[in-house]
Amino acid sequence: MSMDTTVKSKITQENVARYVVEKIVVESDLERRLRQETSRLPNAGMISSSDVGAFLALMARSIQARQALEIGTFTGYTALKVAAALPENGRLICCDINAEWTGMGRPYWQEARVDKKIDLRLSPALETLQGLLQEGQAGAFDFAFIDADKRGYNDYYEACLQLLRPGGLIILDNMLWDGAVADPEAQDGTTNALRAMNEKISRDPRVDACLLTVGDGLMLARKK
Repeated sequence: MSMDTTVKSKITQENVARYVVEKIVVESDLERRLRQETSRLPNAGMISSSDVGAFLALMARSIQARQALEIGTFTGYTALKVAAALPENGRLICCDINAEWTGMGRPYWQEARVDKKIDLRLSPALETLQGLLQEGQAGAFDFAFIDADKRGYNDYYEACLQLLRPGGLIILDNMLWDGAVADPEAQDGTTNALRAMNEKISRDPRVDACLLTVGDGLMLARKK
């Protein structure tokens, strides 16, 4: 049975998103405190929404990830979620270049007792990823989350694809870019880069892929 059109017209995407994050997603007190501290930053909008964090943790658990990568850590909210989903002998390598922002997350990682699982590398992410490949760690990782500079996504994706095992999962954030990728009049560099990534991954024979409308768009790519 379809919904009455008068009811449907009152439902907006914003209302649905608010319903999900306020009524459905369960955040711990620790996670809420980190979100609240982050909210005081001028660029607080960079933090992932709670439904994205919950989804990442669920995916990591679903594939029984033990070795994971995060490209773009900001204040450590998603790192907190993913690290908690890893087993005690798990490892999450976090790539970021900002010591101040990532430093906000460290006390929360420690309070959650996941800090020993997190290996924060403060250097350009591509250098860290290439270094792992040079160390012979191709195929050693199970899971990767990419949420850094958007024009670097192609290089991060290619490096992560080499580092992941068959069956490993790459998740890229902000792939809808507030809807701009679907607007043919949006032709700025960042939008075009994300649009090209969506099209590339959806046709990439090396992966099974799906673009979800969770948060600002999550592209899932499972390595064959």
